[in-house]
Amino acid sequence: MTNKLNRRQFNRVCSSMIAGAFAAATIPSPAAARTAYPSTRLLDSDKSPLKPDALKAGEPYLFFYPYVTTPCFLIDLGAAATASSLADSGGNAYNWRGGVGPNGSIVAYSAICSHKMSHPAREISFINYRHDNISFISHEGKTEERSGLISCCSERSVYDPHQGAKVLSGPAPQPLAAIELQIDEGTGELFATASYGGDMYDKFFDKFGFRAAIEHRIDDPRQLSGESASVHKIAEYSRQTIKC
Repeated sequence: MTNKLNRRQFNRVCSSMIAGAFAAATIPSPAAARTAYPSTRLLDSDKSPLKPDALKAGEPYLFFYPYVTTPCFLIDLGAAATASSLADSGGNAYNWRGGVGPNGSIVAYSAICSHKMSHPAREISFINYRHDNISFISHEGKTEERSGLISCCSERSVYDPHQGAKVLSGPAPQPLAAIELQIDEGTGELFATASYGGDMYDKFFDKFGFRAAIEHRIDDPRQLSGESASVHKIAEYSRQTIKC
């Protein structure tokens, strides 16, 4: 697959970016509490509806929500993730509801680091979930070693997905935005339905929107995910993942 655009496609992407910038200027930024987006059904690699038992515990997966260019982690932590009270970088408080699934262990977060917006791309990802042990320096200056954390190797920010992706280490100013998951009681299918906390979407579009539109071969990087979104192992999406 080539990422080259012809002149007409190039002009469409530019026009969409300009229109999106004007639209963003007229729409208030999402509050720190729950921001609802259209419900999106998650699909497996065979394009079948994804169910909780299809996820391997400890394996990080990737999907795109609430926009077709904004990446999210989907993880079965293997242990319950409990509800947490958090705040964004502006001090706005919000309550994260915790994990879903039979064991309350399935969580989803925006994969855009809240510091400098490192995120999984096709070529490389500096941010990833680590089911094995990693070492980090806590905000209290202590060296700690824990497993089951999200680590961004760009500037060494560490997040705890068991507690709403709160920041444990590094310069990140706020938790990762949490993606609300719901399970259909009748079919057992997984849906993404909302975003919690301080998100980085507008800043992401400002800095990476043009590149993301080319990478995803669409005209408008602010295009919503729609009725469904495919889920992939992050190791199968990014050609290289950095560990630190």
